[in-house]
Amino acid sequence: MSSTSKGVLAATIALVFAAPALAYDFGRPATPGEIALWDIDVRPDGKGLPPGSGTVAQGKQVFTENCSGCHGDNGVGGLKDRLVGGQGTLASANPIKTVGSYWPYATTLFDYIRRAMPYQAPGSLSNEDTYAVAAYLLSLNGILTADGKLDRDSLPKVKMPNREGFVPEPEFDPAKLFKKK
Repeated sequence: MSSTSKGVLAATIALVFAAPALAYDFGRPATPGEIALWDIDVRPDGKGLPPGSGTVAQGKQVFTENCSGCHGDNGVGGLKDRLVGGQGTLASANPIKTVGSYWPYATTLFDYIRRAMPYQAPGSLSNEDTYAVAAYLLSLNGILTADGKLDRDSLPKVKMPNREGFVPEPEFDPAKLFKKK
């Protein structure tokens, strides 16, 4: 490489690393409305749950129309994951991981349904339909009564059977991870 080429390369590298990111005029900052469209996560404590509500009866209809093709009637026997049953099997030689046996938070169920289901059209269910499907699945698993209803206030209060089943490894203890040195 000639000394001229080396000089051009060095100047180019210096310019690239010295120039601020906005100097390239690439893209633009997202608007608050655009951010809100993607800010849909729901935490275990319920923060982020949208308005709306749904009943077990409504959920049965929505599930039949949108979910039973993959998960089977009543959440069992479909081509995809089983959603019902399995309580008491996690410590066995053949654990059955379902909504009722494995999932630690009902809010996580809502979040997953809202983001990823139905498989062929993720995110297409309304908030009401999502609450209803969650209510239906929790009812099938004996966690919510057959006449149950869920909304942003009641969903975080649902105590899942495996809530205490997730024990963090000692090296991931938040008190140790974020300890000031």
